[in-house]
Amino acid sequence: MRQVVLDTETTGLEPSEGHRIIEIGCVELVNRRLTGSSYHQYINPGRDIDAGAIEVHGITNEFLQDKPKFADIAKDFFDFVKGAELIIHNAPFDVGFFNHEFIRLANGEGPIKIAEQCGVIDTLKLARTMHPGQKNDLDSLCRRYSVDNSGRTFHGALLDAEILADVYVAMTRAQAGLFEDTTTPMRSGGPSSEAEIRRLPAARARVAIVGPTPEELTAHQAWLEEIQKKSGGKCVWKRLEASEQEIGET
Repeated sequence: MRQVVLDTETTGLEPSEGHRIIEIGCVELVNRRLTGSSYHQYINPGRDIDAGAIEVHGITNEFLQDKPKFADIAKDFFDFVKGAELIIHNAPFDVGFFNHEFIRLANGEGPIKIAEQCGVIDTLKLARTMHPGQKNDLDSLCRRYSVDNSGRTFHGALLDAEILADVYVAMTRAQAGLFEDTTTPMRSGGPSSEAEIRRLPAARARVAIVGPTPEELTAHQAWLEEIQKKSGGKCVWKRLEASEQEIGET
């Protein structure tokens, strides 16, 4: 599964008022692991940046003077994200800006719409579902999930994408795999699928099978109960246990 965690910085808040993208940052996840592949680009918007926006991201008009236009980088960006599942915090904001940018490039043809070329997960919407009534901005989620954001003096597209990758994996780790360590995105380096494991030499594939201790079984059951509580009763393993118990009673 290929996912791209994406963030942007812009000249202002409303693309309908002519505001433009000035920075794009993306990091790639495959099977919930950072691959080391990323995309980062500053963009000359051809207009001034709002003073309030500069206070947020620290990017100035002068800094962007020699940077490429969006038209110059559109293909490289699109090639990087096409077909991936995009993970974005407050996705309607970023997707809306990209749609406006591609409309500018359409030249009478049908413009590219990001959501038609990629899946989109909005982590802000996800966080509001998981933590209703709480603050769910990126800094708050970092505190909640113990993600280090100490280097975030200003908002920055690539840095925020890297932080969001950590946050997203932490938010979703409970249902990702009960025996997989997905606390933080890890650089891939070993076999990550059943098919890859089957391709290992037989000498490497032979491993001892060790059953769980009573203490481990107790800890595992406590973990399932926590997942059941946090997911609102949607823990798949609990449903399987209930089904097995029903079968055993028949």
